[in-house]
Amino acid sequence: MAGFGSRIGELRLRELDRRTVLIVAVALILVVSLIAAAVLAGPGLLRWFGLTSSTAEQVPGPPRLRLAPLAADAPTPTKAGVAAALNKLAASDDLGTLTGVVVNPAGDQVLWSKNQDRSMQPGSTGKLLTTAAALLTLDPTLRIRTRVVAGDTPDTVVLVGGGDPTLSALPKDSDSVYSGAAKLDNLAEEVRASHPGPIHTVLVDVSRFTGDGMAPGWETSDIAGGNVTPIEPLILDGGRAKPDELDPPRTANPALDAGKALAQRLGADPSTVAVRTAPTTATLLGEVGSPPVSDLVENALRISDNVLAESLARQVALARGADPSFAGAAAAVKDTLASAGFDVSGVTMVDGSGLSTDDLVPARLLGQIMAVAGGPVTDKRAARLRPLISGLPVAGGDGTLGDRFTGGVSAAGRGFVRAKTGTLTGVSSLAGLVTDSDGRLLTFALMANGTSPSASRPRLDALAAALRACGCR
Repeated sequence: MAGFGSRIGELRLRELDRRTVLIVAVALILVVSLIAAAVLAGPGLLRWFGLTSSTAEQVPGPPRLRLAPLAADAPTPTKAGVAAALNKLAASDDLGTLTGVVVNPAGDQVLWSKNQDRSMQPGSTGKLLTTAAALLTLDPTLRIRTRVVAGDTPDTVVLVGGGDPTLSALPKDSDSVYSGAAKLDNLAEEVRASHPGPIHTVLVDVSRFTGDGMAPGWETSDIAGGNVTPIEPLILDGGRAKPDELDPPRTANPALDAGKALAQRLGADPSTVAVRTAPTTATLLGEVGSPPVSDLVENALRISDNVLAESLARQVALARGADPSFAGAAAAVKDTLASAGFDVSGVTMVDGSGLSTDDLVPARLLGQIMAVAGGPVTDKRAARLRPLISGLPVAGGDGTLGDRFTGGVSAAGRGFVRAKTGTLTGVSSLAGLVTDSDGRLLTFALMANGTSPSASRPRLDALAAALRACGCR
């Protein structure tokens, strides 16, 4: 994801209102992938489902599918076969400096690599580090709490931020870009029901996080450009001016804006809102919780939300007893991954979203994370990291891949590639998984620096699609 003006914004579509079915054996097979493949591949694949082109025209709706795990005995690609499929495409000048790795996760076998240890700007594929650390550290059912407590005078309440940026100002019957978000209206109702008298003043407590709200390598234009808001523990709708749009301008004062929104609902004067730390013994007046961490991870990946990723990084820091600042959260994420056995050498992260131009990550680490997330359940880390897979955008289907893999040589990957994207000025990256034509699951990480994303992104898509198109034997 990128900033406004000097950066190139990452293309995204509104999150489709559906959940992906995930079947895990030695590998994964996805319902949405099969549906897309059947529709797009034409008569050949329709016949595989028992439909000829003529009968398909007579049957309304999508074809009936035979859902099953990928075969454990599917042929394994060879290094020579993968090289033959990728090397010519990887040599394109449009890719600038390319690094990458392709892995067979079932055997943890590197099938292809190109400068995989070289550290490069990851863009939003840096979110894979943060979300993996969150899943490895936090209870996946954890809900981040936002509270209102009594103030030090009878007509004062304090809105205490817990770090949930998905809390929504929209009405109860409206959906924001964050599925299942808690509503400020519900919190206000609880406060009115439990508070004995009129409320004249609302204060906000932002003490849960520390340090600056903007990370090194961020630009103030990122706020107006709709990519980020200053990171505070109290944010409504990710700071969006329009909560049901992905990239509208965002606020430069998220906590104060949240306090004013609550004040309006409680009949208090919004001009009285100020920052104050709540008494530790204050009476609880109301409380709401975010969607569970596993859902937050999926949402952060699918729509590539910087604010949600940064908030998850802070939760990792808090859980590990680290300082909940940019520096503390980045260190906590890195320490978590290292403790889980990932090779974090060459990693420099100053934020949790990949938005900073100071971030550097080797393709090797992105490849390792994807290989474990999509690998056998004999690796105990795999079960914890599965939401990474279900949160990945689908090529030509949803999220930040919704309008990619739609034509040309990359069309073969449509519906079969699931991957996290990353885009900054001069940076394009793609990390995810794909099933090859023999039904073998492969994971990959590809990073291109030093060239325009308008040139490099189609080339990265072509590389991922080439893995789909071949058995690579």
